[in-house]
Amino acid sequence: MIITKEKINTEIKKNMRGGDGEVTLHHLVPKEYLLHSRLMAKIVIPPGASIGEHEHIKETEYYIILKGQGIVNDNGKDIEIKGGDIVITGNGGKHSIKNTGHENLEMIAIIILE
Repeated sequence: MIITKEKINTEIKKNMRGGDGEVTLHHLVPKEYLLHSRLMAKIVIPPGASIGEHEHIKETEYYIILKGQGIVNDNGKDIEIKGGDIVITGNGGKHSIKNTGHENLEMIAIIILE
């Protein structure tokens, strides 16, 4: 199967999970083709925007940071992140992410179900 760029669905979410501003999700794989997962998307967070704190139960989320910089709150601890870093949250863990830089923060987000 090949999913061409033209078939990628784009969604803009305002105040995603209680965060600030607008976040753009480029759903790389349509839901009907996701096996053992519920999300595979490129996410673009503009400067000052964020995804609010949320919990992952019976699933693990991976953020693969492509470019930009920000702060991830990982179970109550703020950690600076940048392009090349990977954030892993699961087993009931909570996280949020905020773009603290001057350019878009871009990442791939993948949620794998247990």
